[in-house]
Amino acid sequence: MPTTIAIGQLPVVLLLLAAGTAAKIWTVARGVEPGTLSRLGPAVLVPERWRPPTMLACAAGELILTAGLLATGHPFFRWGTTAFFAISTYVLWELRRRRPDAGCGCFGEVSAIPVGRRSLGRTVVLTAMSAGLIWTPAASGWDMMAAMTWAHAPAAVGGLLLLAVLSPEVEEAVARLRHRAPCEQRRFDPATALGRLRSSTVWRSHAELLSSTDPVDSWRELCWRFFVYPGRSHTGEAVDVVFAVYLSGRHPAVRVSMVGSDGRPVESEPLGESLPISAGR
Repeated sequence: MPTTIAIGQLPVVLLLLAAGTAAKIWTVARGVEPGTLSRLGPAVLVPERWRPPTMLACAAGELILTAGLLATGHPFFRWGTTAFFAISTYVLWELRRRRPDAGCGCFGEVSAIPVGRRSLGRTVVLTAMSAGLIWTPAASGWDMMAAMTWAHAPAAVGGLLLLAVLSPEVEEAVARLRHRAPCEQRRFDPATALGRLRSSTVWRSHAELLSSTDPVDSWRELCWRFFVYPGRSHTGEAVDVVFAVYLSGRHPAVRVSMVGSDGRPVESEPLGESLPISAGR
């Protein structure tokens, strides 16, 4: 039974690897607008001139793993795929901690949505799927898929549906088809963003720090709407509490930062959902 499930999920793993490869190459080849790669995945963590090569190197690694899984049954490619997704999980965790405004870049520019639990959950699931392949028969991916029967279908369909649920890119792709414009260029009612903010756990966990529930300032930068409230830090210092609401997706990311009178972030207590704030308003 476990082997049947693992073999059934092989096409899903291959599909995700191939889609990631194609999307990254397409993003770099298109010559996306300046600054796009500074908000995507591992490219965020390297100097600007190395960002396109970094994304292409990641795509090349995925392409090699895809070809290896298809053409051979060598354990190197199965262990390599497992390690790739495990490392991706760690990188996304670090990215969420260090750059909560950046997307994972898993599928190129369509993955500009800030890294959240769904993106992390997806890489964890893919790691588990890839680990299952290690114990499948030593045959090439082509041969295993050619020998698949209807008994493998539930595992394949179930894995695909689970990954679809864990992929915020699906919602972004649907939104782009509807609006025919990236999130940064769409109109978005500030009142809707404010409603999303006030229904979030981030708002509830910081509401007691606010001196007023009415924002003193608000502005938009790309796909983020910022709201500024007067408040007090955990140490009693007068601060501006700045919330940032992502403007795409059914469950948008909400980030917060406390800024002192000198314009610098106030470090009072660790904030799990913090975001560097631009000075421009």
